Amino acid sequence: MRGTVVLLPGRGEHPGLYARLGARLAFDGYRVVAVASGEEVVGELRGSPVPVVLLGSDTGAIGALALAAELPVHAVVAAGLPLSADAGADRSWEGELDARSACPSHRALLAGNDRFRRGALFSEPAGLPSRLPPSPVLVLHGSADPVAAPKAARAFAEMLPAGRFVLVEGGRHDVLNDLAHRSVAAEIVQFLEWLRAGTRGPVLVRG
Repeated sequence: MRGTVVLLPGRGEHPGLYARLGARLAFDGYRVVAVASGEEVVGELRGSPVPVVLLGSDTGAIGALALAAELPVHAVVAAGLPLSADAGADRSWEGELDARSACPSHRALLAGNDRFRRGALFSEPAGLPSRLPPSPVLVLHGSADPVAAPKAARAFAEMLPAGRFVLVEGGRHDVLNDLAHRSVAAEIVQFLEWLRAGTRGPVLVRG
C-alpha cells in the first residue's frame, strides 16, 4: 500500500456514495476508508500505511481541516469548502441535484439512495476551525459551484502555510463526483505522490 486516504462525506451524504472515487484511488495503490465521524478517523490512524491524508467534501472538508490540526496526519484534501452561501439558491430537489453534480451516474445514485438526506445541502455549515493544519492542503473547487464561491476557496488556500488551489473548470459543488471526476481523482493521486516524494510541486521526475 502506498498510503491511506480517510474520506469524510459532506451534508446529506454517507460513505457509500464515494465507492467510485475509492475504487479509483485504490487502483493506484492507496488504502481508502470512508468514515462518518471524527471518532472513526482516530481509529483508522492506528497502523495505517503512510502517508495518511484526510479527504473531505463540503462540511467533511471543514471537519478534515479541524482534525488535521489535532491529529498526526500528513496532509488534507478539501473539496467544495462551504465558505460562502447563495441565499437565492434553488432549494427544490432538482435544484439540489443541479447544485451537487452534473454527472448523470451520480445524480441517479443520489436519486435512488434511501440513505441520502435530501435538502441537507442547504443547512447552515459550521465555520472554519480556529486552528488550521500546518501540513499541505490541496483545495479543490468547481468554477460553477452554486453553493460556495470559488473566490472564497482560493483566498483560503492562499493564506495556508502549504496550500495548493485547483479550480475545476465547469465543476459544481461536489467536484469529487462531478463530470470531471476522473481528472479530479488524478489530481488527488498526483498530490499523494508528491507527498510520498517529499516535493511541493508538480515535477515528479528531474533529469
